[in-house]
Amino acid sequence: MAEREALPFEPKGPSKRPKSGADNDRKEAIPRYVADRMARRVVVFTGLPSVVGMGVFVGSYFVVTRGIADIPPGVTLAGSGFFFLLGLLGLSYGVLTSSWETQPGTLLGLEHFKPNLQRMRESIRAQAKSKTQEGS
Repeated sequence: MAEREALPFEPKGPSKRPKSGADNDRKEAIPRYVADRMARRVVVFTGLPSVVGMGVFVGSYFVVTRGIADIPPGVTLAGSGFFFLLGLLGLSYGVLTSSWETQPGTLLGLEHFKPNLQRMRESIRAQAKSKTQEGS
C-alpha cells in the first residue's frame, strides 16, 4: 500500500499506533483515539463551567427567594456569563491540549498546547493556499 502524504496537523514522524485492517482502508484527518481524547477533555473543560454557570442562576434564585440576600440581576447575569465564557474557552483548551501520540499525556496537557496550535495554524495556511490555487 502506498504511503500517503502527512496532513499539516498530523504529528511528525512515524506513527507509533499499531495498524489494524479497518484503519488501513479509511483515511482519517484526526485519528479516532485522538478524537476520543479531545471529546473527553471538551466534556470536562466545557461541561463543568457550563453546569456552574447554570448553578449561578439556581443559587441566586434560592438566595433571593429565601431572603438571605438581595442579589441584583446584573450580578447573576455577570456571574453566569463568566462561567459560560469559561466553558467556551474550555472548548478550545480541550481540543488544543489533547495528545496526538498513542500515550494520553498529562492530566492538563499543557505540553501539547503549543504543538497543536502550530498544527492548527499550518492546517489553516494549507487550506487557504489550496483555495487560492483553485481560484487561479
